[in-house]
Amino acid sequence: MNIYSIENDEEYINLQTEMIWLQEWLAKSGNRIAVLFEGRDTAGKGGAIMRFIRFLNPRYYRVVALAKPTDYEKGQWYFQRYLCHLPGPGEMVFFDRSWYNRAVVEPVMGFCNHAQYEKFMRHVVHIENMMIEDGLHLFKLWFSINPNEQKKRLEERQSSPLKQWKLSTVDAQAQLKWHEFTLYKDEMFAKTGSATSPWIVVKGDDREQGRKEAMRYILSKIDYYKKGQTGVNLTPNPDIISTRPLAV
Repeated sequence: MNIYSIENDEEYINLQTEMIWLQEWLAKSGNRIAVLFEGRDTAGKGGAIMRFIRFLNPRYYRVVALAKPTDYEKGQWYFQRYLCHLPGPGEMVFFDRSWYNRAVVEPVMGFCNHAQYEKFMRHVVHIENMMIEDGLHLFKLWFSINPNEQKKRLEERQSSPLKQWKLSTVDAQAQLKWHEFTLYKDEMFAKTGSATSPWIVVKGDDREQGRKEAMRYILSKIDYYKKGQTGVNLTPNPDIISTRPLAV
């Protein structure tokens, strides 16, 4: 679906109208929202963010997509370079990958050692609980995709000059290390989901439906002014959106 067909899609327009009302509520109330977009390569994280922000006021949102850490940043506390990007009053921040790099991508690709991984897994829920207790609305989305669809999309990236910039060293290993990514993903779900910040899995094989359902999920969880006045359905489709079992 291109940008022109999006603007002729009544459901999209209604969902994005609701997103504008959510943003207006944030700006007036001083509340804060952070949405983490995680998932396998090509599952649609970046495209979903673009759908979320399409009509939003740029004064009140930010997209954070950090490059690999510098040598200086590698010497910092791991969470430091992420936490400085958390939203201020009235802001919404979208993380295109987040501190959860250390839970899946880094150990699979050898970018961290086992001790660093284990330390992250011990600390992350406590840190997120502190954010939430301080009033942050935190959402953790994982975009899934089946291996055949991923293979097709990786080939599209290689052949399209408009998508080649998306290719990375991680992309090159996505199919070869599918099983390893699955093992670490499952461990992350098992140990880092909590009652206040569960992992929400978005089936991304149908890009556009997954993006709509991700928007619908966020909207369903916040009581903002004018909520539901467009008449759009705000109940996420359970065939596309699911909550992972919580950590014990």
